[in-house]
Amino acid sequence: MKVKKILVVLGHPDPSSFCGALSDAYAEAASAAGHVVRFLRLGDLTFNPDLHFGYRQRVPWEPDIEAAWEDIQWCDHLVWVYPTWWGTMPGLMKGFIDRVFLPGKAFKYREKSPLWDKLLKGRSGRIITTMDSPLWYNWLIYRNAGHHAMKRATLEFCGISPVRITAFGKIRRQSNIARAQMLRKVAALGRSGN
Repeated sequence: MKVKKILVVLGHPDPSSFCGALSDAYAEAASAAGHVVRFLRLGDLTFNPDLHFGYRQRVPWEPDIEAAWEDIQWCDHLVWVYPTWWGTMPGLMKGFIDRVFLPGKAFKYREKSPLWDKLLKGRSGRIITTMDSPLWYNWLIYRNAGHHAMKRATLEFCGISPVRITAFGKIRRQSNIARAQMLRKVAALGRSGN
């Protein structure tokens, strides 16, 4: 097994949530298997999530954003754990991505071209997300819109590939036994570094 440098990002603002338990299970199993793990809890960071001027004017990064960017550059596998709220990620996580995945950092526009350079190549990704709706409903009615936004329009756009998705549905109604099975599944992913 190849030892990986893994950054686990908890996108749920509450670390005591079930997403918090999932991220802990992944990180602990990965570390126990010999991977080098860093943990980023977005709810613990101090930063303004608003990109006030879009890309027209750069807002200086806060120290927590600088440190988070260093972790992203350091890792070779990036794991995002978050709930699917209103079909996509929590606002805190969206604000973090808006502030960090900037042109010149995560990607670079090419002059006089519709193409761009993917500046985060060489990294793989894993999305672990929970939702209250059944997985089939999210697929059939919403066409997995939130999955596509995070996987294709964010991570792969910046060069992170492959990106795999593990989704858990009907989370609000799951029994403790079912939740324990989910934790075991995520721990197995952590051990394998996937």
